[in-house]
Formats: sequence, structure tokens, C-alpha cells
Amino acid sequence: MKFALCLGGNIGDVRSRFDGVEKALAAFGVKEIRRSTVYVTAPVGCVPGTPDFQNQALTGECNAAPEELFALLQRPERQYGRPALHSSQESRTLDCDVILWGEECICSDILTVPHPRARMRQFVLEPLAEIAPEMKFPDGMTVAQAWAALQKDLA
Repeated sequence: MKFALCLGGNIGDVRSRFDGVEKALAAFGVKEIRRSTVYVTAPVGCVPGTPDFQNQALTGECNAAPEELFALLQRPERQYGRPALHSSQESRTLDCDVILWGEECICSDILTVPHPRARMRQFVLEPLAEIAPEMKFPDGMTVAQAWAALQKDLA
């Protein structure tokens, strides 16, 4: 299944952590890995004084279940010092979010896909549109269309 991730962080050597995620995915058997440019973005919904984030989109293909991929992504988050319980309003060493899983909707105790706020986040759509504009949300809207709609809202 083709999937899309968004990686982010704003503490320490974030780019080397992004490299570590890609290596973990490759070791897991993920194929056709593509990475966007790293984007530096202002924090959204964070406490005042939070430093800018670095964000990158990543796509790949695998035969694993989405929950298995999600569990894999939690390992580097913990390895790089992100606590299991954390506030979404604070800085972080690494954040790995599953944005899309093919055109499927997933709603389980541990994973919701598409990511509930993906279409409202420039730091998700802009890098994802760079590498996978044709990927579709379950309702048929492409990433490129979602990015264009958000750009109109931001203008």
C-alpha cells in the first residue's frame, strides 16, 4: 500500500533524525521511498516562544498493516527522546505522523487516517504536494487540490 508521512521536529539535529526514519523504513521493507525538501515553518498551536519546526513529507510502499507501520514510527520517536505522553503544544525532537494510507479511512484506538488536521496544515500539504501531488484523500481530492484550496484560505 502506498502511504504518506509527515515528519517534524524543532529540537536538536532534526534532519539526521529524518534520515534515521528513512533508514528504519527501508530496514522494515518499505519500497519506493521519496522525501520532500525540508521546510522550516512557524509553530502552529504551540506555546509562545516555541522555535520554528523543520518538516518533511515522505512517501513509500509496503505490505504491512498501517498499525504496524505506526508502531515502527514510534520507535525512532522514543529513541530520539520524545516521551510517549506529550503535549502537541510543545517542542519535540521528532514527530512522525501517518497522513494517508492509500485512499483508505482508518479509525482505530491508536491511529486515525487520513490525519484529522492534514488539510488544514501548510507544513503537511506543501511538502507532500512536492512529492505526491496525485495522492488522493478518501473523498477523491488530490493532495495538489487540497494544497491549492489551503493556499486560497491562507491568502
